[in-house]
Amino acid sequence: MCGYCGCTTESSSTQRDDNARNEAHHSRSHTKAHSTRTDSEYDRSEIAVHEHHGHGGEQVLELSRHVLGENTRLAERVRGILLAKGVCALNLVSSPGSGKTALLERSARALVESGLRVGILVGDLATDNDAKRLQQDGVQVVQITTGTVCHLDAHMILHAFEHIDLNAVDVLFFENVGNLVCPASFDLGEDWRVVLTSVTEGEDKPHKYPTIFEGAHLALITKTDIADVLEVDMPKLRGAITDVAPGAEILELSSRDGSGMSDWFERVRKAVEAKRAVAI
Repeated sequence: MCGYCGCTTESSSTQRDDNARNEAHHSRSHTKAHSTRTDSEYDRSEIAVHEHHGHGGEQVLELSRHVLGENTRLAERVRGILLAKGVCALNLVSSPGSGKTALLERSARALVESGLRVGILVGDLATDNDAKRLQQDGVQVVQITTGTVCHLDAHMILHAFEHIDLNAVDVLFFENVGNLVCPASFDLGEDWRVVLTSVTEGEDKPHKYPTIFEGAHLALITKTDIADVLEVDMPKLRGAITDVAPGAEILELSSRDGSGMSDWFERVRKAVEAKRAVAI
């Protein structure tokens, strides 16, 4: 069991999109790297338990566990590797169906056309459907199948590095598992955390799941092409994001009709330039 959120961490695998090699018997190579990490490997040296009574007299246990120590250590290793390679990494987090894959499809195409080399690590509980969608010239894609694990972690990212040529990548996207809870607590060694929320999710989503927004460098409001049909109160949604993440820049965009995408592309290019400036 994952000591932080309760999901199992018995195994995960990475699968490299190797379409460019055009092997005789496979359209893509299938390379799996298995993780056998258990929660006993996390740092559990400090566990604080506080007991108090709620308004209904029930006992409430507050457990504050330092279960992320190992992940933090591995995230720093990821960060060091990316710094040495001069690779800018963006961690995309959101609920399922917010449009992460659609955004990456359009983004990868445009960024490659602008001269950037793109890599994508795709996290899903099952299937490689999203990785297949993202296959295109100039883009390296690695599928991370997490099994029952509800988030990516730094250990998985390091394994995925074994199946991607970081020397041929300028910007690396982590498409995290669709989940607004646990991904917020797992540092992947990224430069930017980008949170997506679609207009279909309601204006109060940031208030319901504040933690995922609080750590964001950039917040993307997606599927804006249907905002009018849904009668979404855009100022209210933007205000909710600002309430919980006052330091995050907010962009409105649609991967379907392309509105707002140029601003997103520009932010990515600036992030890449900033990383190059400090690379070892």
